[in-house]
Amino acid sequence: MGKKEPKCKKCRRLKTKLFLKGEKCFSFKCPLVKKPYPPGEKPKKVVSRVTEYSKLLAEKQKLKLFYNLRDHQLKRYVKEILEKSKKYQDLDQALVEKLELRLDNVIFRLGLAVSRAQARQLVSHKYFLINKRPVNIPSYQLQVGDLIEIKPQKLKKKIFQNLKERLKNVQIPEYLEFDLEKLQARVVSKPKVEDLGIPVDLHSIFEFYTK
Repeated sequence: MGKKEPKCKKCRRLKTKLFLKGEKCFSFKCPLVKKPYPPGEKPKKVVSRVTEYSKLLAEKQKLKLFYNLRDHQLKRYVKEILEKSKKYQDLDQALVEKLELRLDNVIFRLGLAVSRAQARQLVSHKYFLINKRPVNIPSYQLQVGDLIEIKPQKLKKKIFQNLKERLKNVQIPEYLEFDLEKLQARVVSKPKVEDLGIPVDLHSIFEFYTK
């Protein structure tokens, strides 16, 4: 197998900040800030040919990396929505609901992990309870009303040190509610596209998979 490309290079290649490295993405150390051009030599005045397909592919890659998904996972979500398209008034909204309500994404949004990759790992190791029951499936789909908690015996882990202080600085999206004293979170509504600032043209994702 080939060597994996560093996460920061993925952002530079797509010319979009995808927040794959936690706090580093918000600091002056972000490579995309220092080098806002694709990896390799700094381009001179070379005009590259951009096709419609390459534009759609780039948007698909952005969304896949943003949510830390594999190709087959994103494709499955899109196909499921397209097969039931009559059920949905807004396809973009339907896709965002599926992606945002994944358990690993919600753990990241709550500030309990510094990245979606770390959130996936924590979920896989049974760090969290959903409605008082352990769940270790990162793709688990949460519903409005679901209660999310850290498993009590995991609270002693180093990753959760000074957690309450850290969480005070986290901007939690409106579809989630977090009681910092009890360390209990709840899904209180469906996530809305316009509230989340996703750096992707979502309509392009459906175009890509219907080509």
